Amino acid sequence: MEILGIDIGFGFTKASSGEQNLVFKSVLGEPIDIQFREDMLTVETAGEEHLQIEVDGKSYFVGELAERQSNVRFFTLDQDQFIGKFAKVLALTAAARMVKGFVPINLVTGLPIGSYRKHKDDLAKLLVGEHKVVLINADGQRDEKSISINKVRVIPQPFGSLFNLMLNDLGEMGDKRLVRDKIGLIDVGFRTSDYTISDKMRYSERGSRTTDSGIARAFNVIATKLRESSGVNIELYRLYEAIDEGSIKIRGKVYDLKTLTEQVFGQLATTVANEVDRLWVDDWDIDAMVITGGGGAVLAKHLQPLLNGEVMALDLKADMRMYNVNGYRKFGQHLWARGSAPSSPAE
Repeated sequence: MEILGIDIGFGFTKASSGEQNLVFKSVLGEPIDIQFREDMLTVETAGEEHLQIEVDGKSYFVGELAERQSNVRFFTLDQDQFIGKFAKVLALTAAARMVKGFVPINLVTGLPIGSYRKHKDDLAKLLVGEHKVVLINADGQRDEKSISINKVRVIPQPFGSLFNLMLNDLGEMGDKRLVRDKIGLIDVGFRTSDYTISDKMRYSERGSRTTDSGIARAFNVIATKLRESSGVNIELYRLYEAIDEGSIKIRGKVYDLKTLTEQVFGQLATTVANEVDRLWVDDWDIDAMVITGGGGAVLAKHLQPLLNGEVMALDLKADMRMYNVNGYRKFGQHLWARGSAPSSPAE
């Protein structure tokens, strides 16, 4: 049996088996016939790989491949559409790349708090069962696989980060402070920000909410400014690298993004801090807060000074996009490889 954590996010899909990790953009595209498949030069293309999959008889380019090659691409920030049309393909792409065929899988994944109740059963039903898929490599060779998902556990998304901090790689209890204290979790994702409280491992409904203050809000402002300056609509998922590098070249002209990015990230951090203050106004006894998520990684330096209370120090060298998915996998280890599980905040 293989235990996987898969975080199907609006921006990126992340997966972890404990031995390997996989991250790719949550973009689907129609496949095309690529006439010339050889690399023109032997160079390192770190982070890029050929992700093409057939699911339910339909073929997709996935992630960077879709962005680079597909004429028709699919990307959404709508939760209902994401569950209905994207989640299964993205999850099976990750599972098919992570495990060998015919190995049964137990899977832990998560949903934003605001859509957890509505979609948790639907998501589990989409994923559980036997799935016949075909992976197609860069040379066009087909690898048929049968993905057998025995069990699916869906938890509120931010608790993945809590489990990541609390449990070791074997799913054993590590940091007991997180069990006995009242911890506020701030999970800034691409489309949403999730806020929740773990009070001695008890979920607080009053202190939990999903808002639209994800990093996409800042990306939208940047894309709008670029459209005004260049006349070109830049898809949000094509801004990641440009924002990291601090500039973007559009039709031969370089646009500096550093000042604008700092400004909009600062504004978004202020919005998130204000939401924390409003939501947790009665929870003045929080012992510590955790900033997590891929958006949390880029907002942390702006956000931390605005928060009232202790903010737990995290490993700045770690990929914070992986915090939730690593926690999902560790929770799966605790559930299915270590015996009884701690009380789940989802129940």
